[in-house]
Amino acid sequence: QVHLVESGGDLVQPGGSLKLSCAASGFSSDNYAIGWFRQAPGMEREGFSCISGSDGRTYYADSVKGRFTISRDNAKNTVYLQMNNLEAGDTAIYYCAHASECGYLQGSGSHLSDDHWGQGTQVTVAS
Repeated sequence: QVHLVESGGDLVQPGGSLKLSCAASGFSSDNYAIGWFRQAPGMEREGFSCISGSDGRTYYADSVKGRFTISRDNAKNTVYLQMNNLEAGDTAIYYCAHASECGYLQGSGSHLSDDHWGQGTQVTVAS
């Protein structure tokens, strides 16, 4: 059974850094694209980063480009999200999801069934 578990969320001050993890089980994460989404209070969930399973290509939304870095450790079957220079606007619940390609891991992800998602991890950026 496919399973994703996010971890690493925390309270951090503006300008700080966090590293989130998305651990996969039940499948090999390097065979699938893994995307990161976030949902801020009162806002729709949005996909903002993805790493391809086939060639490791990475994608970022403009809102995080230059500040966030997505990577994967195939030996650990884990995808990471390094977040630097965090801003209050980054406060959200962060989710990872899997699909066959990054094209399916954009927008709100509402087309993905529940078994494509982890449970989420809270990131709060505040002084």
